[in-house]
Amino acid sequence: MLLIGLAVMMLAPNYHQNLAATAAINLIIVVGLQVFMGNSGVAHLGHSAFVGLGAYGMAILATPVMMKRLSIPNAPLGLAQVQLHPLLAVAVSLAIVAIVAMASGRVIARLSGIAATIVSLAFLIVVHSMFLHWPALFKGNQGFFGIPQVVGLPGVLACTVAVIVVARLFRESPNGLQLRATAQNAQAADALAIDARALRRQAWLLSALICALAGVLYALLAGTISPRIFYFQQVFMTLAMLILGGMGTVTGAVAGTLILSIGLEMIRSLESGVTVAGIELPAMLGLSGVALGAVIVLCMSLRPQGICGPYELDEMLTRALRRVRGGR
Repeated sequence: MLLIGLAVMMLAPNYHQNLAATAAINLIIVVGLQVFMGNSGVAHLGHSAFVGLGAYGMAILATPVMMKRLSIPNAPLGLAQVQLHPLLAVAVSLAIVAIVAMASGRVIARLSGIAATIVSLAFLIVVHSMFLHWPALFKGNQGFFGIPQVVGLPGVLACTVAVIVVARLFRESPNGLQLRATAQNAQAADALAIDARALRRQAWLLSALICALAGVLYALLAGTISPRIFYFQQVFMTLAMLILGGMGTVTGAVAGTLILSIGLEMIRSLESGVTVAGIELPAMLGLSGVALGAVIVLCMSLRPQGICGPYELDEMLTRALRRVRGGR
């Protein structure tokens, strides 16, 4: 990620740097999704709710007072008159998300299978409805503008690398290993007195904070947000990225995000119609949505473990090195 980011910063124009920053934010979301879904084996569709909460937390707390008097003049608790330094606003936003995650995690940790998936989806719908129908605080369906744009590609890249390291450390930690064990054989884990619910709550909290960080970075990068950004389109895009690379590893999350980000950008260039070898192709609006659906269906049917399978990058390199030495 460091090498790719440095290459983009040195060689690419500003437009492609913005695309790279957006892709890196999507990578943070996918890694956050992997922390819970990949380690617990529980399908999770509510991660975009935490992304939205982080973004709106920054918008409400860090936007200058003069701008909030235009956008949310009737905000409760006098928030229209509050302006925090961006770093302090980040801390407060993540603290609020942590409280929400701890409360919701106590419910999610008790469920498994389709029940947990449905509840996580319901959580997303509840949060999205709050964004839409509480205009005094979230400005409803209109865009929330005026957020200070103090983050660029270098800052997003630094946070991305840090998140990857944290996710990998959690996966290899004793708690991460035990959580993966509960996903593989719940009865055996119970026999060994492993507290699956407590482990799921920990993973849920860490996943929520990572996703909220992605929302914070997006708000500080774009300067404007709206509720539609943090809904089904983002859910299915990030889910497809994780499924493509492989849910069980952090390497899979990175690989799936890189491949699908580049692929979707190429597909979007075809949606408006292009000319190939003198042949003018018609506009194919919605082609990117079809591609996302195809990725999920094909990966789940042909390679459920994803491109990277159950191994991290260093594990794959070690196995390849052993084969080379064995061949000698």
